[in-house]
Amino acid sequence: MKVARHTVLSLIGVLIFATVAFANEGEAHHGIDAETWKNYAFRIVNFVIFIFLIVKLGGAKIAAFFGGRRAQIKKDLEDLEIRKIEAEKRLKDVEAGIRNLEQEKAAILAEAKAQGEAIRAAIIDKAEKDAAQMQLQAKTSAENETKAAFDRVRGEIADQVIEQATKIVREKLNDKDHERLVDEYLTKVVLN
Repeated sequence: MKVARHTVLSLIGVLIFATVAFANEGEAHHGIDAETWKNYAFRIVNFVIFIFLIVKLGGAKIAAFFGGRRAQIKKDLEDLEIRKIEAEKRLKDVEAGIRNLEQEKAAILAEAKAQGEAIRAAIIDKAEKDAAQMQLQAKTSAENETKAAFDRVRGEIADQVIEQATKIVREKLNDKDHERLVDEYLTKVVLN
């Protein structure tokens, strides 16, 4: 209703200014006569009736339209203010996240470095253990091969000694000595 009053008052003000302007124009050219004033008064009354009917018949709708529009604008401004506050809050959260991102990045890098060092130490430790085990196996294998070679050489030497002894015995022992040795051996075996 307040909007309708302002509208009517504004229209009346425009009408008054138009009257003064029309009256000044009429005097300057031809002078004002009674017929011109009647015509002008008729137009003013007609305009006032027209405005009255618009206000009476459509005033509530016009006021509701402009009031509703005003309420909508007010609501939109309030919504914008709320969204602005939310956006500022999100901006602060993002900025805090960015600051925390640097700290998180440093923490992740430190953790990755520590894990890398632990893996490196584990690899070195395993390599040292494997190397010690390989040395032990090599030593054991070398000892076994040395012993096997020594036994093989001993066997070969024993075979050669036996062969040489057999050869020497055959050369120095004749048939009589051979029979005598066999008899002595058999006598020892039987007596024992």
